[in-house]
Amino acid sequence: MKFKYFIHGLVMFSFVFIAQAQTPKTASVAPRPKIIVGMMVDQMRWDYLYRFQDRYTEGGFKRLVREGFSCENTLIDYSPTITACGHTCVYTGSVPAVHGIVGNGWYERAMGKEVGCVDDASVNLVGATQGGTGQSPHNNLSTTITDQLRIASNFQSKTVGVAIKDRASILPAGHAATAAFWYNGQDGNFVTSTYYMQELPEWAKRFNEKKVVDSYYKNDWNTLYPISTYTLSTADDKPYENTSNGEAKPVFPRNLKQFIGKNYGAVRTTPYGNTLTFDFAKAAIEGYNLGGGKFTDFLAVSFSSPDAIGHTYGPNSIEVEDNYLRLDKELADFFTYLDKRFGKGNYLYFITADHGVSESPGFYLENKMPSGAILDTDFSKAVTEGLKEKYGVEKPVLSFANYQLYMNWEAFDKKGINRSDVGRTIKEILLKAPGIANVLENEGLGTAPIPEHIRSMLIKGYNIKRSGDYVVIPQPTWKGGNVRGATHGTWYPYDAHIPLVWMGWKIQPGHTNRVTGMADIAPTLAALLRIQMPSGAIGEPINEITGGR
Repeated sequence: MKFKYFIHGLVMFSFVFIAQAQTPKTASVAPRPKIIVGMMVDQMRWDYLYRFQDRYTEGGFKRLVREGFSCENTLIDYSPTITACGHTCVYTGSVPAVHGIVGNGWYERAMGKEVGCVDDASVNLVGATQGGTGQSPHNNLSTTITDQLRIASNFQSKTVGVAIKDRASILPAGHAATAAFWYNGQDGNFVTSTYYMQELPEWAKRFNEKKVVDSYYKNDWNTLYPISTYTLSTADDKPYENTSNGEAKPVFPRNLKQFIGKNYGAVRTTPYGNTLTFDFAKAAIEGYNLGGGKFTDFLAVSFSSPDAIGHTYGPNSIEVEDNYLRLDKELADFFTYLDKRFGKGNYLYFITADHGVSESPGFYLENKMPSGAILDTDFSKAVTEGLKEKYGVEKPVLSFANYQLYMNWEAFDKKGINRSDVGRTIKEILLKAPGIANVLENEGLGTAPIPEHIRSMLIKGYNIKRSGDYVVIPQPTWKGGNVRGATHGTWYPYDAHIPLVWMGWKIQPGHTNRVTGMADIAPTLAALLRIQMPSGAIGEPINEITGGR
């Protein structure tokens, strides 16, 4: 019997040994990522992840979807869907009603003028040839996830923002940022302000001295592949495309050599703006040795050129398709760079956007779909003239910004004019204009007779101190000005449906079609890092990413 049990035990031990030998060893997950890279692509609609997928390389967007986890139904939580609001929401986990960034600019009643979202007269530019007034995040009323990372490490983590647009760098980098850099088109330098430092770092000075934009200009801008292969886009020259950089017609190729040493701002409306941003982002990683210390660092990088290209030529243009094909190849190179520098699984990466974009009204009309342009004469002029004529108020409207009317109530009150009566008049005037769907009083949004989803977005976008008095909602697909080019800013899905894909540290491949919100990104990062979420956050961690239930 003893021999029998011995043989049985030996057999069982053999099975266990063989099973263990055949089971692949799982690589241990680092307790923290060396670096987080948050990447925002300005005006990237969700469908751009897939629209050109047959032409994407294996290492760019395809790798991202293959190896990452995609939140396929991520929506912006508020309206208006505008650049500064989006960058702030992603990093605060909050909405304009709380963080106060209600647009790229707004009318500041206390100052009696319009202000830019990051304008700050108390600081100066650093690194610009001409100097000038600088920018800072002081208008953001909430902390950011980058701030919270700094706090959690007793300010030993480094956080850096990089973008062509100032707001796209400053607002994500946070109040307590190590640095934020943006591009100055006047002299071709990346600059910062005295809010962050008194002088550019040596590595940034060396980068600026190279004037790399001139090297991009030498290549001109032609399509990456034969233009006949761009079958997912409209023809090269459409009457509803705008032009940029002095071009006579919106057609390929673009002569950029003419700008060498002269026009450094022209790069913004070309894919080379992305190249420039990638190059400076890598220089920042190496210059600050991001990811090389004891604590997790954060690089917040935003790509502004897709927005300039999309506004000008429209989302169905060859220009936009070529931009994304080039961005895909550069993204693949960037992933390879991150792999080599930090090792796969040692960095956490996510990609999202600040907003989407509608098609050009001209494109809709050409294809027998409803659309049009809301003319200034039908809109702001009609309101101003109508109110002046009825009430005798010389300047009834102080400003129109972010789809909002800022009323001169002081003038109306002096005449004893009832505000509700003024509101009814405004609505009567504007609803006669083609392309206007509704006009709502902001302080009455809670009881507005509109679908709950829309009401919630408008309420979250309304800040009592900085927003206007009435919000104007255009009809779907309609655009202000004219039928050329494209824009964004409304609650509609083409403006609010954005990509959100995570890859790297602790991320398992997969996807969810569950609705997630832009405001959920910062709380998800906080949960992953086990740090406090930003002070104004209203979003929730995405359980599919954090492993929560």
